[in-house]
Amino acid sequence: MRRMGYWRTGKRPDDVGMSIGTMVAKQATQRPRLVVVSCIGVAQVLVWGSSYYLPAVLAQPTSAETGWPLQWVIGSLSLGLLVSGLVSPLVGRLIEHHGGRPVLASSAVLLAAGLVVTGLAPNLPVFIAGWVVIGLAMGAGLYDPAFSALGRIYGEQARGAITQVTLFGGFASTVCWPLSAALEAHVGWRGACLAYAAISLVIVLPLYLFGLPREVTRQPTPAAGRRPGRVRPDQRVAFLLLAAGLTLASMIMTVIAVQLLSLLQTRGLTLAAAVGLGALIGPSQVGARVLEAALGRGRHPIWSLVASAVLVAIGLGMLVAEPGAIAVGLILYGAGSGVRSIAQGTVPLALFGREGYAVLMGRLAFPKLVAQAASPSLGALMLGAFGADMTILILCVVAVVNVGLALALVPIALRRQAAD
Repeated sequence: MRRMGYWRTGKRPDDVGMSIGTMVAKQATQRPRLVVVSCIGVAQVLVWGSSYYLPAVLAQPTSAETGWPLQWVIGSLSLGLLVSGLVSPLVGRLIEHHGGRPVLASSAVLLAAGLVVTGLAPNLPVFIAGWVVIGLAMGAGLYDPAFSALGRIYGEQARGAITQVTLFGGFASTVCWPLSAALEAHVGWRGACLAYAAISLVIVLPLYLFGLPREVTRQPTPAAGRRPGRVRPDQRVAFLLLAAGLTLASMIMTVIAVQLLSLLQTRGLTLAAAVGLGALIGPSQVGARVLEAALGRGRHPIWSLVASAVLVAIGLGMLVAEPGAIAVGLILYGAGSGVRSIAQGTVPLALFGREGYAVLMGRLAFPKLVAQAASPSLGALMLGAFGADMTILILCVVAVVNVGLALALVPIALRRQAAD
């Protein structure tokens, strides 16, 4: 087999496995890092705003105009998240094989198509079908695929780029919630969907095509002895710990995102007070990411994962206190949530390396996104059955378990760092 590789490539056998990484690195230099990060970052703001964050603004007007049940309109997002989770492993393999440029560009086209279907939907089944297409776009175009693309381009040096992209992404709701509200007020919810479809084709698609370098098609290296993204037997414990931790963290994040206002109001706060407190989360996320970018260099990203889990656990625990302490708790929670977005891309790269990174990210995204799809209903069930205080207590227990999972990864990560 090695002789065949030499005959087909014209290189010495020892050079065959090395040439792929060299060619990818060489092609990455054809785009300045600032251009790549800025294009992906701006695109992420628009993609998150026109998919994950869209129902927060448009669900109520959609239900009011059409008469479709609100729970079905909102539930369409859960279906989209489920679809995105199901396709994530395939997306990871495609990025590993072809690079991020064609996959992310395809996600922009899929997103536009899904938004057109939802915007023109004559009935609820067609509307839901549109969200299935949007789910495909989310699976191919949100953070995990973007991080996979950066990991394939920059390898072990992708941490800074991943952090910078999340700084852009932190403004998605800040930018797109007012934009969605303005569009709905002027052209209705259908017009808003069609406007975002146009934005996806006219802005997001060119950003991906211009910003990401073309990369060579990449075949599995025979010398590796395993398919890309398949962890070695000695790495399985680390993979399972990381997958479990990221999944639990995503469940907490989704329940809080959907139920925070209800949790705070049930505890006696007015809607205005709950909204004001909830508004602290976004700036806290961005601020924590800035600190991670400034202070995290030179430190193993496992410490960012641990800090994220601890901050979330402490923040949730403070939600049962008085409003002043709740404000501090939400700031801590937001900081932990913001750092987690970075750690979910940087920790797998540090633990398992560059080879097969995109495939691995797809495998990690699968349980996480499926759990996110179920979390809104689970949160509503807990709140209705147990009340606000018990729901917060359950979330705190889950958060503490997540701290334990993160701490269990520390010696594994440090052993790998020492071996390198």
